[in-house]
Amino acid sequence: MAGYVCTIAGGKGGVGKTTTAVNVGAVLQEMGHDVVVVDADLGMANLGSMLSVEPDKSLHEILAGNAAVSEALTDAPGGLTVIPGEQSLEAFADADPAKLRKVIKTLRNAYDVVLIDTGAGLSHEVAVPLGLADGVVLVTTPDDVAVGDTVKTAELANRIDGPVTGAIINRATRHTDVAEIADRLDFPLLAVVPDDPQATTDEPLVLNAPESTAAEAYRRLAEMLEGVFFEGAVVDDDVDAIVDEEWFLDDEELDSDSDDDSGGVFGLFN
Repeated sequence: MAGYVCTIAGGKGGVGKTTTAVNVGAVLQEMGHDVVVVDADLGMANLGSMLSVEPDKSLHEILAGNAAVSEALTDAPGGLTVIPGEQSLEAFADADPAKLRKVIKTLRNAYDVVLIDTGAGLSHEVAVPLGLADGVVLVTTPDDVAVGDTVKTAELANRIDGPVTGAIINRATRHTDVAEIADRLDFPLLAVVPDDPQATTDEPLVLNAPESTAAEAYRRLAEMLEGVFFEGAVVDDDVDAIVDEEWFLDDEELDSDSDDDSGGVFGLFN
């Protein structure tokens, strides 16, 4: 049986697409699934540098016809296999996004899960991995522009028959109005990931800070996606089920017995 292809996308750069891909991948690998993460952000590839790995060959070389898929498979922390890209303009110019289809076909026949990390925007190089996906997971921060761009990316995915599984809100704080953002989305909210500065280290957060609230959020997300990928589960669009209000409380608030019935902490659940 062929593996599941999940494209991690978002309309704005820097929202945490790569971070999401490596953490979800690491958890799924931990669960016993063979996972490969592909850095298809052809203009701003950062998977290799984020995980501090140096591949023999890159995705760009594959897409330029100068390397085989097997030559670019690279071991990464957590037992992950990754195919990093390059950051040079020359590599970007030589890479043909259309050849990604053959790459993904090869990988889905060898792995249980193929996670495609994409670039930002609405370009052809972003559209290709959206169209190749069995499911698209969108990543946004609470920033108003990022949310708007995520909605546009979902519209693009729908136009090219890329099924949108849902979205995650990354770098959420106690001031994030989750309910308001969820109301702007025409698809399920899969996860709310608390802001965590450790998330950009050279190892997935679920490995280097497994007790953190952000790591817990990624684990819940991966467990939900496991059901979608392998059991055809339908996402339950229930905000209360995917986030703990305690993640956004400080120690003093956790110790208090306040009966505040305002509906949430600092607008989190309005």
